[in-house]
Amino acid sequence: MVIIQEASSSSSSYSTHPWKYHVFLSFRGEDTRNNFTGHLCSALRQNGITTFMDDQLRRGEEISTALLQAIEQSKISIIVFSINYASSKWCLDELVKILECKKSNQQEVRPVFYKVNPSDIRNHRGSFAEALANHECRFKDNPDKVQKWKDALSEAAHLSGWPLMDENCSESSVIHEIVKEISEQVINSTYMYVAKYPVGIKPRVQEIHKLLGVEGRDIHMVGIWGAGGMGKTTIARAVYNSIAHKFDGSCFLENVRENSMGAKGFVKLQKKLLCEILKGTNLKVANEARGITMIKEMLQYKSVLLVLDDVNDIDQLNNLAGECSWFGMGSRIIITTRDKQLLTGHNVNLIYKVQELAHHEALELFSRNAFKGNRPLDGFAELTQRAIRYAQGLPLALTVLGSSLCGGNVEKWEAALDGFKSSKIQDVLKISYSGLDQRVKEAFLDIACFFKGENREHVIKIIEACGSKKHDIDVLIDKALISIRDMDCIWMHDLLEELGREIVREESPNDPGKRSRLWFHKDVYHVLTENTGTANVIGIKVELTKDSDVICLSGTTFSNMRNLRLFIHRAGCYSGAIDSLPNSLRVVDWPKYPLQFWPSNLIPRELALINMPRSRIKVMGDRYKYLKKVSDLSGSPNLQCLDLDYCRSLVEVHPSVGFLDKLEYLSLFNCSRLETFPTEVSWKSTRTLRLFGCERLENFIKIVHKMESIKTLDLRESGIKELQSWIGCCISLEVLNLHESSIKQLPLTIGNLTSLRELYLCRTPFKELPSSIGYCTSLKILDASKTPIEELPLSIGDLTSLERLNVSKTSIRELPSSIGNLTSLRILDASKTSIRELPSSIGNLTSLVELDASKTCSKYAPFTQNLVSLYRLMTVQTIIG
Repeated sequence: MVIIQEASSSSSSYSTHPWKYHVFLSFRGEDTRNNFTGHLCSALRQNGITTFMDDQLRRGEEISTALLQAIEQSKISIIVFSINYASSKWCLDELVKILECKKSNQQEVRPVFYKVNPSDIRNHRGSFAEALANHECRFKDNPDKVQKWKDALSEAAHLSGWPLMDENCSESSVIHEIVKEISEQVINSTYMYVAKYPVGIKPRVQEIHKLLGVEGRDIHMVGIWGAGGMGKTTIARAVYNSIAHKFDGSCFLENVRENSMGAKGFVKLQKKLLCEILKGTNLKVANEARGITMIKEMLQYKSVLLVLDDVNDIDQLNNLAGECSWFGMGSRIIITTRDKQLLTGHNVNLIYKVQELAHHEALELFSRNAFKGNRPLDGFAELTQRAIRYAQGLPLALTVLGSSLCGGNVEKWEAALDGFKSSKIQDVLKISYSGLDQRVKEAFLDIACFFKGENREHVIKIIEACGSKKHDIDVLIDKALISIRDMDCIWMHDLLEELGREIVREESPNDPGKRSRLWFHKDVYHVLTENTGTANVIGIKVELTKDSDVICLSGTTFSNMRNLRLFIHRAGCYSGAIDSLPNSLRVVDWPKYPLQFWPSNLIPRELALINMPRSRIKVMGDRYKYLKKVSDLSGSPNLQCLDLDYCRSLVEVHPSVGFLDKLEYLSLFNCSRLETFPTEVSWKSTRTLRLFGCERLENFIKIVHKMESIKTLDLRESGIKELQSWIGCCISLEVLNLHESSIKQLPLTIGNLTSLRELYLCRTPFKELPSSIGYCTSLKILDASKTPIEELPLSIGDLTSLERLNVSKTSIRELPSSIGNLTSLRILDASKTSIRELPSSIGNLTSLVELDASKTCSKYAPFTQNLVSLYRLMTVQTIIG
């Protein structure tokens, strides 16, 4: 994430300059301090290479903290193995620490074999064997410690280094070779500034290292994706610093979005890319096409590290890194962007999503900016927590907030936090918003004003009814402007939410009735009570904070809001009455609707979605008939969604509902008193019908003109007694759930359902399955458990897509031999049945992973040994395997 300053003591911090030392020297003092290692240290320092050499005589049992920190802060560790190296506990502890840093910090480790054979070190022979034997005696109560030393010696001796074993070998020539190689690495790794206080950088860099897999010889493109201000560039700089030395050439192109603009934008970027990687200054790039050719021709044999920062257009990628094949083996291209779709469209499959800072990281980052320390000053703890809550882990927000409050007293902090808005933060975040299509902008503003925290599918239904598309939600996710969290809910960062709401406020700063959306309780109360709404208003969310606030409606409350399309009620009370609602109104979202009627004159012509679960409604459509029903809705032909879940007073649904051509979703979940439902329907758009829990409903659909779009039919625990042959018209049906319904059998036309994937018959009075079930070749789940079924048809073997079959607690006496044809079957539950023996054909089910025949079979079937995927077999109440 973003983040800032030289290394701190926090475990989440990361040094601004990645290394304090270029080289750390590990050596046995009595062997090489005054000869080889001393001369090497002097040569390195004389060539400008910052080198750590412990000049102090070592005393005590434990390696010092300062020495451990020096190892962590060194880019390269050189281990000078000598004859007595392993006799020193200090040296061995150093070695273990060095190899740990090699793994965790991608540090480079190079051994020098000073008059010792690498084989003796690897295999613990000679002086190394004697030293380790002495350590085993000394640390016999801690054998793990000695084993760590042994493993470290073996690992280090396998690394590429410099041998100096021959008496005739010149020490000075080896030192010259070492200095030359290290100097080239230092010169070629000019580090980029990361941040002033780099809190939280280290773990994020490590995650990206895993994606990059730098040691491999293949070519990778990796995306760093996240919202503006999340620290993508900062992380990319830190990653670049940590691995640039491993490549033949490297280049970090910042601000690609901005720098690619203009007539010669791409040409300038192409030239910079080539010059930095090839270390040349006289390269000339005539035009974009020539630049592409030069990159491909001149870099195809070089391992390259290329960072393209802040990319927002596919042309930028096409001109700078069109394909992996442009670069040599082992190359890595890192792309930072706010647009995930841009990455996937360029076949970038390795994507790191930048997450917000954790609370402890946010606290440290804010504190370092606000207090110049890693924790709040006395008296500021509560205000600090308030500021952190506002920023919610966004590094830019934490930095700007902390810096702006630094040095202020408590009164200044309180005043600032009461109305803090940083134009800088909003400017950064607004870049993503400004690049959206108009329809997607509308969806963004709807979510910012109304839908944060709401279920994704629910929101999609509403915005589609209002003119947006499901794809718009996907675009906002890809742009990192929203995300999906637990329970499939839409989440938007508070700062993005504030951005959207501020955009709406700016439409009319002083008159909320002239804004497009109303959500703030005081604004809603004022506009509805004072009748100040205008044609600008397209959405209202009523969520009053006080029960004592009563909105006084009048006949003309909505008369001026002729473009109102969305009305959401969450909390509040009303008095008075309205004469009409605008015909433009498309969505009424009002759970727990308190009234028992909905007059006909209040059903707008354009109404597309009614969501009133758990309401007390008795009449929808006629104020003067006290029938508990949904009355004639033929005047609302655009209705797409009708959700009346838990309306336990509802008794009747008018036949007109069966002829709503645009109706996509009808849910009457747990309408336990519902008795009358349309018996004739023509639903060409309906995808979901839920009558779960309608236990009094017996009179069901008899005539179907159209129902080819339906995908889910949920009749669980309903009173419906018969499913007629029209079910065969539902050619798109994927899920049919009859669990604990009163339906006794499936019609033969069930075989027409070639798209059916899930069929649930549990706890029904079914005694048999029709043979036509074999035509349902897409079926993956068949649950016929706890039914009086006595046998399965032979055609069951035609269900070659079936993955799960449950016939437990049935009256089945034997499984048909055709069951061996179910080559996709993974789970078979035949427990607690009358089956005495499993058919041998089960041995053909090579995909089977779980077979439960407990309280069923009297013996273990030997042919199950053929089931190579089986990991759970239960017979006679015993798990075998």
